Amino acid sequence: MPGVVITQPDITLLLDLDGIIREATFADGLPAEDSASWVGRPWVDTVADGGGEKVRGILRDARSSGVSAYRMVTQRFPNGLELRVEYSTIRLGGKAGLIAIGRNQQTVAELQNRLIASQQAREQDYWKLREVETRYRLLFDNSSEVVLIIRAEDMHVVEANLAALRALGLTPGQDLLPELPPAEHDLLRIMLTRVREQGRAPGIVVHLGVEREAWTMRASLMTSEPGQIFLLQLAPLNQVADAPVARSRALKVPVDELIERLPDAMVVVDEDGTILRANPAFLDLVQVGAEGSVLGERLGRWLSRPGADVAVLLANVQRHRFVRLFSTTLVGELSSELQVEISAAGNADSNPRYIGLLIRDVSRRMATKPPALAADTGKRKAAQTPGGNSLLAALDSIADHLGETSLPSLIKDTVGLVERYYIEAALERADGNRTATAELLGLSRQSLYMKLNRYGLDTESQAAADANG
Repeated sequence: MPGVVITQPDITLLLDLDGIIREATFADGLPAEDSASWVGRPWVDTVADGGGEKVRGILRDARSSGVSAYRMVTQRFPNGLELRVEYSTIRLGGKAGLIAIGRNQQTVAELQNRLIASQQAREQDYWKLREVETRYRLLFDNSSEVVLIIRAEDMHVVEANLAALRALGLTPGQDLLPELPPAEHDLLRIMLTRVREQGRAPGIVVHLGVEREAWTMRASLMTSEPGQIFLLQLAPLNQVADAPVARSRALKVPVDELIERLPDAMVVVDEDGTILRANPAFLDLVQVGAEGSVLGERLGRWLSRPGADVAVLLANVQRHRFVRLFSTTLVGELSSELQVEISAAGNADSNPRYIGLLIRDVSRRMATKPPALAADTGKRKAAQTPGGNSLLAALDSIADHLGETSLPSLIKDTVGLVERYYIEAALERADGNRTATAELLGLSRQSLYMKLNRYGLDTESQAAADANG
């Protein structure tokens, strides 16, 4: 029949119901001249040791159900050859006996061995590639030279090594062009265009960083999917510095060493709270092993109220230039919780671009405080807290109405008093900043304004209305 492929079995055995071989047929490649020596012998006598029980099971299944499951046995030929053969046995009609069909598994085993060898070779190639990537990452991160990888289409930073983070504050995802003076944008584009067309171009001088220091920049083209990327190498331009500048540069190394040796955590963040520098003490607090694991991350990731504490802290630095003894809870990667105090200051009096934070663990101090002293401190804090005494007095007055007012009404009044108290406390802590207050309370700005109106705390709107009136 056209289109039908008929595959001949490797071994065909015609058996009687007792398993005696009546006829044996071998496919090409097997010793067919010895098949006559099997005639009249039990099939179990032609298999290697341990295969007799499998043959009996095959015969038993075929006699009872008409067909047996596939079984693997080691077939021993008259000339001494042994092959792994997979058999299935079918019972013929009436007392005609059985027919056993076997397929040589040696070819399948060879294919399986080839597949395993191919998989092992592929796995070795994969680990070699991973080793190359690891070496590249170590060289990239540990290079003392500032190295950036940017996308050709939009000039966004794809990768930045530690030197770029420390010296220039550049992080992945940041747009490079706004960091350059506008007059140097076209100069950078011309250099990159020449590198794309000719493969290389002379280096240029650009001005980067807060102080707009001069840097030499070289570019190389790297192929990538789906677009092109450039590797930028930057080095400070050698200039003759005056004595004060020379002394300040000479002090950079000792200052860095002192920061590294500080027992308290020291962190430098940008205006969005992204970490640009961290000393080992901070890594111990957040339970992270390497500085590279925290660079580029938001500081709020490790605070008890992610985002809220950082927003209030940065807002106060922007407004007051510095913050002292800001209390919060720091949560480590292994779920440890520490009470900390934070002092912070910006690099400028207004709109600081970089903010340094000193974080001190005060858990031991709080844990070793005598109970009586802690109780007295709590009372003093409650007395000094705005609205603290008024809240206690109001709650006492509500308790006086027990028996006169229903329980749901008492609960409603109590909830309102407590809610107002905490809104006032959040407003004071955020210095009246409504956005920071909403973040502290976990509310939207609209919800906060509704509650301020409900409790008569929206003084800004009232003052504006009085002025217009």
